Amino acid sequence: MKLGIIGTGLIVQEFLPSLLKEEGLEINALLSTPRSLEAAKKMAEDAGISLCTDSFEEFIASDIDTVYIAVPNFMHYSYSLQALEHKKNVIVEKPACSNCKEASKMAEAAKESGCFLFEAITTLHLGNYKKIREWLPRIGTIKLAQSQYSQYSRRYDAFRNGEVLPAFDPAKAGGAMMDLNLYNLHFILGLFGKPQNGEYYANIERGIDTSGIAVLDYGSFKALCIAAKDSKGFCGTVIQGTDGVIRTELAGNLIGKVTLELNDGTVEEYDDGLWKQRVVAEFRDFIQAVNTNDLAYRDEMIQKTLDVCEVQTELRTKAGIIFPMDN
Repeated sequence: MKLGIIGTGLIVQEFLPSLLKEEGLEINALLSTPRSLEAAKKMAEDAGISLCTDSFEEFIASDIDTVYIAVPNFMHYSYSLQALEHKKNVIVEKPACSNCKEASKMAEAAKESGCFLFEAITTLHLGNYKKIREWLPRIGTIKLAQSQYSQYSRRYDAFRNGEVLPAFDPAKAGGAMMDLNLYNLHFILGLFGKPQNGEYYANIERGIDTSGIAVLDYGSFKALCIAAKDSKGFCGTVIQGTDGVIRTELAGNLIGKVTLELNDGTVEEYDDGLWKQRVVAEFRDFIQAVNTNDLAYRDEMIQKTLDVCEVQTELRTKAGIIFPMDN
């Protein structure tokens, strides 16, 4: 895989050292804004990336076959479509886009171009998550599930003082549902599929959800997805069944150690430790799929994104959180 990265923010700075070590992956280009170009050139030089530019045309014409999009949420859709139109595979940071209409158009563009489209959601690729899926039948009939990710955001301080950064800007697809609760939704839907119905009870300030609780109705059981960017709290998942319980140690983007506890007293723990470099697991899956042209895997992952985006959009709009892109 010959990768080009769009964006130079914190997430790229965090993941770049790990990606540089991955077999089967070359990072050949970096696209920056004009304002950040000098810092980006230093980043590229340190990483051995041959091309660093603020020109999309130069970037997309370079020796890359896959684009990794790591810019603010509202820009994901446009960059994804442009890359797919140029016959480049796309890995786009979560959330894939602003709403389910955009997600559907992105999926269509990927399939029409014959290219790959992946949402970079770490949850689904972690070995500890796959162990949970393996354990599920052992806890009997599912009754309740709760996935929570509460983390006070430094950007909330600015928000409280009247400065609206992208993380809390409705015009830029911000808010808790689009950020932390997305991990919770992927965690729950990745195990159980789409719910029959759902509601989102959000704390809304100036048109955006700073925290909230999504209640998902699966008929025979209920699931809660709780996220907060305005307060610190519990992080982790609990899945309760008639024969036992499964617990995670960390939030859905990391998962951490997982524990199975059965009613008969059996206790098992599992931790492959890969969450400590969480980007590695997902990129290994992406590299494998692209390098083997595994279109079935592509379509499976696209469907997961479409399902989550549909539920996410419905919950958000029912709660009265409307983005300009929705219209």
